[in-house]
This record gives sequence, structure tokens and C-alpha cells, in this order.
Amino acid sequence: MSPHPVDLLISARWIIPVVPENAIYRDCSLAISGSKIIGLCPKSEADRRYSPARRVELDNHVLIPGLINCHGHLAMSLLRGYADDMPLESWLRDSIWPAEERWVSEEFVHDGAELAMAEMLLSGTTCFSDMYFFPEQTALVARQHGMRCQLAFPILNAPSVWAREGDEYISKGLALRDYHKGDDLISVIFGTHAPYTLDDQLFEVVATYANELDSAIQVHLHETQAEVDAAVAHSGERPIARLHRLGVLTPNTQCVHMTALDDDDITLLAASGAHVIHCPKSNLKLASGFCPVARLRQVGVNVALGTDSAASNNGLDLFGELNTASLLAKGLSGDAGALDGHASLRMATLGGARALGMESITGSLEVGKAADIVAVNLAGIGREPLYNPISQLVYTAAGHRVSHVWVNGSAKVLEGQLLSFNEQELETKARQWRDRIAGQQTLGLRN
Repeated sequence: MSPHPVDLLISARWIIPVVPENAIYRDCSLAISGSKIIGLCPKSEADRRYSPARRVELDNHVLIPGLINCHGHLAMSLLRGYADDMPLESWLRDSIWPAEERWVSEEFVHDGAELAMAEMLLSGTTCFSDMYFFPEQTALVARQHGMRCQLAFPILNAPSVWAREGDEYISKGLALRDYHKGDDLISVIFGTHAPYTLDDQLFEVVATYANELDSAIQVHLHETQAEVDAAVAHSGERPIARLHRLGVLTPNTQCVHMTALDDDDITLLAASGAHVIHCPKSNLKLASGFCPVARLRQVGVNVALGTDSAASNNGLDLFGELNTASLLAKGLSGDAGALDGHASLRMATLGGARALGMESITGSLEVGKAADIVAVNLAGIGREPLYNPISQLVYTAAGHRVSHVWVNGSAKVLEGQLLSFNEQELETKARQWRDRIAGQQTLGLRN
């Protein structure tokens, strides 16, 4: 039998496919045709079975599914380090919201989203979810650079730079959804900002639309204990119970943060089938609290990972999030095995795909799925001796060791170099925005 022609054959020292669970394959190859994975087998077999147009040999690397960042505000990368060391409420009220009101525009979102996508690709993220103003600009950049994404168009009762009131937010968002209908990389969902920025009527309208369109909803929920306490003091009802009453809490709901949960909240969440998106580093930096990941997983809640914005993190490296999530789960539960290395990686891959409704497309290295693939170099000082590649990925700083990234079978990073971005131009734009926002008082930093 003659070898089967394929577009790309990637061979690596290790492959961690995520499905089946806990599997680590040694000296195997992935065969890619077009945008899909069509084979995963030992390298010796792949060399006989396939005739590749391109071949990549990675002798010291591990291949994993592309990481999935389930929550962020990409354009806020232009506010990285703008306001630090404050609790959430004052950080938003005194610094971030005034800066956004002054500076956010189509240009701001375009440039900030491009900077964020470059950063995510370089650290192994192939798919992201974004909730921010002017989502059409983020979609434009994502399409230009071939990133997979979910855009949660923002909805709130208050006016913003993008829309004046609830109906306009929904109208603009649905128009964006229609425009990208059928797009293989971009999906559009409802981004209900938070229980304290939407009234009951607007939540009910969104719930009706989402049900009719079978669309997901993303919402910041139980982000701090203060938020929950204020809601109870105002209405006698916890925010998650309110969303359940209004028909918002369903298997299509993505609940972001979830740091202030009691037993009833967790029971309700598990019964609803909703997903939790855990943003550990942002929650820690803002002193917002701790998501009880171990308890949620015990009752069957799917937990995924997000970075939140670079303004509150201050980076978009999802390897850092899965490391922090694993350590926090151990410390909070008192169980060193509460979130092991394989489980942490699943949260950042297949768990994220499930939360975004993309588990049939991405999240694992399986035949028939999209070729969203990341290679990490595990050779070098600080990585030796190597007993277990999953340990190196989760418990050491792996993000900066990403060497290759493919999205939908298309190379985005090769040998650590971005292919479709002009890095010098991105850095120049970021510095120009810094100077515009901070004026001439940028601590004397001019380069």
C-alpha cells in the first residue's frame, strides 16, 4: 500500500492527547490534513503510513492540545500595569472605568486585541473567549490572524462607548452574530456583564433570546463576597439564585469567577449544568477570594480556566493559570491530590472546550478534531531531570517554552516566532498608547 498523502506530520518525544485521560504517548506522530487531525500513531508506523508535504521533528518536545482561555477582556492589555494593588471595586470605580470612558474606541480595541492575541499565541493559547466593547474589532483581528474565539458581546443597562442601553447592546451583538454565522473560527454569544449591572427585565430578555437561538451566556458571577452581601442586603436573594429564577442559569451558561459560594450555591450550580470559569491569578491579585474548584469538581461541575484581563493579572499566560489553579486547589482543600497535573491540563483544554460548547471541535488531540496543537520544549536547565512531562508542564514555568503553535492546521508560531504579527509594530503601538494614556508622566520611561 502506498503512503497516504497528508499536509503535515508532526513527530514528538511525547504527546499528551488529553483524551484518553492521563495518557502520555512516547515517540508518536500526529498527521494533519487540511484543518483536521487524521492520525495519531507511533512514529515508526506514521513514517510508513503517511507521505507528508511538510514534516516537523520535535525531539525534546511534548505536544498538547491548544490551551483555551475562557475569559478575558483582550483590549485591556493596553492598561497592563495602569492600576495595581487595589481591591476590585475601587480598581474599577477609581481607575479602570474612568480610563475606559476616556480612551476606549475602535482603534483601542483593535490594537489591544492584537497585542493580546500575540501574547496568547506565544504562550500556547489557541482559542479564547472575550467580553469587551467593539467586539467587531476583536473579530476582525481574530480572523486576520486565524485564532479561534468566542466573542461574548457585552450587555448592561448602563450606557457605554459602544451602546446606550440594553436593546442597542443586543441589537448590535445579534448583528455581529449573524455576520459570523457559519464561521469556522468565530462564534458570538451573549455577554451579560454582571448581576449588579443588569436588571431583571434585561436578564429575562437575554434568557429568551439565548433559549431561542441555543446560544451560550457568559456572566461575571459571585466575583466577591461583597457583591453577594450587597445583593442579599438589597433583595434578600443571592445572585446565583436570582439568575436561576430568571432562567439565565442553564447548561449553556458560563459563570466567571465564582469565589463566594455556599453549599446551596454549589448544589444549584451542579443541578443547572452551568460551567464555572476560574480566573485564579486575577482573583488573587484583586483579593477577590477563592473559587472552590475541588468541591465543584466533586459534584460534577465543569471548571475551565481564564486569565481575565492583563489589566488585572497582569499577563495572559494560561500555563500560569493552570499552575496557580492546581496549587490553590491543593492548599484550600488540604489535599495534595485535589487537582493533579493531568486534571489541571484538562481544565485548560477539554474543560475549556466544554464550557464554550466546542468539545466536538477542539480541546483534545483526537482524530477528526481541529488541529489546534501546541509544542513545548522540555529540554534545558531548569527542566532536567525529566521524570514526567506532565509535571514539567504544570509545575514549572512552561509558557515561555512554547515553540510551535498551530490553529486549525495553520502554523501560527514556529521555533518561538510569530508568523503573522509584526512584533516591533505591536510594541511601538503599545508604547504609543501608554504615552497617550499616561501623558508625559510615565515615570521617565520613553522606550
